[in-house]
Amino acid sequence: MSKVTVVLGSFYGDEGKGKIIDYLGGMSDVAIRATGGNNAGHSIEVDGVKYVFHLIPSGILNKGTLAIIGNGVVIDPKVLIEEIDSLKEKGIDVSNLRISTKAHIIFPYHIAMDKMLEERRGKNKIGTTARGIGPCYCDKYERCGIRVEDLYSKHFKEKLKINIENKNQMFKLYGFPELDFESIYNDYQKYAKRIKKYVCDTTILIHDMLNQDKKIIVEGAQATLLDIDFGSYPYVTSSNPTIGGIISGSGLNASDIGEVYGVMKAYSSRVGEGPYITELKNKTGDLIRELGHEYGATTKRPRRCGYLDLVALKYACLINGITALCMNHLDTIGKLPEIKLCVAYQKNGKEVNFSTNEEELKGVVPVYETFTGNFGDISSIRKYKDLPENAKKYIERIEEYIGVRIKFIGVGAGRDEEIIR
Repeated sequence: MSKVTVVLGSFYGDEGKGKIIDYLGGMSDVAIRATGGNNAGHSIEVDGVKYVFHLIPSGILNKGTLAIIGNGVVIDPKVLIEEIDSLKEKGIDVSNLRISTKAHIIFPYHIAMDKMLEERRGKNKIGTTARGIGPCYCDKYERCGIRVEDLYSKHFKEKLKINIENKNQMFKLYGFPELDFESIYNDYQKYAKRIKKYVCDTTILIHDMLNQDKKIIVEGAQATLLDIDFGSYPYVTSSNPTIGGIISGSGLNASDIGEVYGVMKAYSSRVGEGPYITELKNKTGDLIRELGHEYGATTKRPRRCGYLDLVALKYACLINGITALCMNHLDTIGKLPEIKLCVAYQKNGKEVNFSTNEEELKGVVPVYETFTGNFGDISSIRKYKDLPENAKKYIERIEEYIGVRIKFIGVGAGRDEEIIR
């Protein structure tokens, strides 16, 4: 029987999962997206053409690969259709796309709620992308959500009308514009027609593929430290991008999972608010941002940058059962003359454990080990033994600390600029 390969983020997202997924996806029959919404983005460059994925699994670039949007994803159909059309315009066949009947739908009232709530938080804002993700998940768990299958139900109009009336009461209360039911209903009927041919029970489909011994990859969105349960709450996403969400968002079971690849960068970054122990609010942080082109694929927001935090990485490996690590941007960090690794947290002169609690992290400072940078141009290197000795020392210290092997090492932005051990 086949085992499922999972690729997920080890930090705050934006680790470059797309590159690893692109490589592994080329050997897979099925690619699944299980969590999140269009607040995430995978960027992949193929033959000089850049593709940015927000909802569709990037595995669709590989001819013949079945691309599945699982039940744990929340879908803005307008964005999905734009993505489908964009891929078609670039000559990509999207006939292998499949959408779960159980995935929840984002509506304009979710986006309006997202913006309203963030505005009302004032100085306590979370840093949401305002794509309606959180409010959609709220409706899912409040059991008033509308799923893909509901778009084709005779009760759709009634469900939508009730939801809009209820949301308009809140908008009215807080002085925000109310939404028009008829225009939304008409738009979503059009969207439903456009995506209908892709809709099916993806859980049954996935297990049929497993029974046929097909190779399956699950493309994680966001990352471990943005997990609604295990991340730095409340500065997190609204789903579980960790291994548990992969299972519940697809219909896979625990025994189906084989390799779990944790993607990381040779440094770290974060978008939005929340604690970030190794953040560099100085020229070095600015330099890392520029060298690594650290701007959001979805929002274009500049990312906060800093050194690699091994305390946090070890936590991610523990939570997810990571079997191997994938490091990107070794070439980027290697341009610095001096590199640091965070190997411990200290508070009031005493070592403390990893925490996602903002209060507990106040006053915590990173303990660093320092390494020599200046790796030179390593983009043409394809064998580990050919890396500069100072680059190997940096990698091997990470492996020693974490206890997990780094299998993939990115030495450039191109899809081939990779060392595979």
